[in-house]
Amino acid sequence: MVKITDVARHAGVSPSTVSYALSGKRPISEETRRRVEDSIRELGYRPHAGARALASSRSNVLALVVPLRTGIHVPVVMQFAVSVVTAARRHDHDVLLLTQEEGEDGLRRVADTALVDALIVMDVQLHDGRLPLLRRLDRPSVLIGFPAEPDGLTCIDLDFGAAGELCVEHLAGLGHRVVGLVGSPPEVYVRETGFAQRVVRGFTTAADRNGIASSVHPCEADPAAARQVAERLLRERPALTGVVVHNEPVLEPLIDAFEALGLRVPQDLSVTAICPDELAGRVRVPVTSVAIPAAEVGTGAVELLMRKLDGTPVPRATLLPPRLTVRASTRPR
Repeated sequence: MVKITDVARHAGVSPSTVSYALSGKRPISEETRRRVEDSIRELGYRPHAGARALASSRSNVLALVVPLRTGIHVPVVMQFAVSVVTAARRHDHDVLLLTQEEGEDGLRRVADTALVDALIVMDVQLHDGRLPLLRRLDRPSVLIGFPAEPDGLTCIDLDFGAAGELCVEHLAGLGHRVVGLVGSPPEVYVRETGFAQRVVRGFTTAADRNGIASSVHPCEADPAAARQVAERLLRERPALTGVVVHNEPVLEPLIDAFEALGLRVPQDLSVTAICPDELAGRVRVPVTSVAIPAAEVGTGAVELLMRKLDGTPVPRATLLPPRLTVRASTRPR
């Protein structure tokens, strides 16, 4: 194992100079710093995590707060988590994953220790009880999601409102005049989860703008609920020809349910979804969809946090524009 003394000997400097080059605690000449960095690369030296933390007064650990509440789709949440971990490792940081639904108490418990340098917070609600504490903390934070009042916070996410609009605009462009939204489980709306509320708002705004008859139907994440929602939609909207799905687990069961009720996709019914590309592409009838850019959002959250840790100004709001991919599930009315 390469030691700091080996780096010092190779660079022709003292071990303390190597330490200063790593921590930045004392100024050294640019030429000396380059020599130390060259020796570190050539020898493959990696500072011990504990020593690195002592040198920088940082833990080099980020907290990722993902309360695993009912109604969330864990596979998609884990895509975000993996992207955060991968991006953090590129910055030589580890990630502490917090999944308990503890609200403000859980944040305070972590923030009151030296466990983490900063926080990334997911499953943001419009009126989230964690926000006052996040605004007061002496540790930087980034939210994946937008509350109703984002002042004083740093937020990043897909523009879910625009995603809902884009799905409806696609159906409207194909001539569909009666559409339905099969949304997240009811408890997600009861909690006022930001992304779900924004999809509904975008969906209804675009439907009204285009003079389209529309309705919104929360749906539990199981095939039986998908069948019930399909039956209800056709009972209430017998002229239905377009559906937007924002509920990953019921995407394929919903298509099966409509076809069992006599509507073929896409000949009789066009289906669009807001979901990961890989899910949309592997359904029996590949689904026209707006992608959920988990990798881009997770990486972006880490990059924002690294800049905040370095004292660099960052934009308060980062909204990623939606991207729709047309597949076999939609066609002209």
